[in-house]
Amino acid sequence: MTTVLSGSPLDRAFSFYETAINVRRQRLELLSTNIANADTPEYKARDIDFTSSLRQALSARQNLPPVALELTDPRHIPGTGPAFAAVDAQYRVPFQQSADGNTVEMDTERVDFADTVMHYQADLAFVSDRIKTMLAALQST
Repeated sequence: MTTVLSGSPLDRAFSFYETAINVRRQRLELLSTNIANADTPEYKARDIDFTSSLRQALSARQNLPPVALELTDPRHIPGTGPAFAAVDAQYRVPFQQSADGNTVEMDTERVDFADTVMHYQADLAFVSDRIKTMLAALQST
């Protein structure tokens, strides 16, 4: 079965941002879990280093086989999608230890969450603008 999108110039143009958005999404999940467990005794906050995680995800993406997309309608175009490797989360070292052993520091979590959301939205806006530019170019021809 031939893959329609995998390896195409369009796929290559967006693969970096797709991976970056996925790594940011995984970081947001970790930060959300940290915030949700701020009052859980002995909970250990976790985070990822975005730069090294992105580098790891990009190299893993090169080595992972593509995932077959499910065809739910005979009119669907067969193809494959990229496989994503989970990034390695590290335990966060708190600036000040709490009495119950919880290492979540809400100020740090909120700042990191807001920063990650801002970058996530910027990545989405960039990709959206690229798509709009391509559509405008196609419609003008």
